[in-house]
Amino acid sequence: MSDETPKGAILQRDKKTYAIVPRTPVGLVTPDVLEALARVARKFEIPIMKITSGQRIALVGLEKEQVDQVWDDLKMDIGPAVGLCVHYVQACPGTAVCKLGVRDSLGLGLELEEMFVGAELPAKLKVGVSGCPMCCAESYVRDVGLIGKPKGWTMVVGGNASGRPRIADEVADGLTREEAVELVRRFLDYYRENGGTRMRSARMLHKVGIEAVKQAIL
Repeated sequence: MSDETPKGAILQRDKKTYAIVPRTPVGLVTPDVLEALARVARKFEIPIMKITSGQRIALVGLEKEQVDQVWDDLKMDIGPAVGLCVHYVQACPGTAVCKLGVRDSLGLGLELEEMFVGAELPAKLKVGVSGCPMCCAESYVRDVGLIGKPKGWTMVVGGNASGRPRIADEVADGLTREEAVELVRRFLDYYRENGGTRMRSARMLHKVGIEAVKQAIL
């Protein structure tokens, strides 16, 4: 039997079973998506279904030979979870439903998800888009964060919530949606060119400083 890891699968602690993470952009799901997840969980007797920090639902405990069958049944895209790329965009409800929302975080989050998730980078990268300064999408501890304010979007970079936590640095404020998207693109280009292999953006910002980033991308 080949030792190759199945498509979109993550080897688990027991070194025998796998997890997969279907893509659910900005955490939005439909009845069809939920029914598909429930259907495969019952069919393949998947022991654990876990809501992740990235607003996705991981299916854990699959046998190796089940992985491709589950993907075929789900008919969903892979949500990157281990690669050196943009993993996900996390977003709060924003002006779609929240009484505190001042910006369309779901709309902007979906746009960024479509443009950048899966894009190759020196290390994994996570994006948080919050529709107001309450920052429910944890934007200040994401590699790229956007925070909606009455006068526009504030963009921060270099945040991290891991074992070496770091609060992100502010790049610019008062941005239109179009300006925010363009600035995210410029930062990812800068990070791609200046980040060392497996160097998270937090470590890069610690090394080069926010002023160097501002000078390069503003």
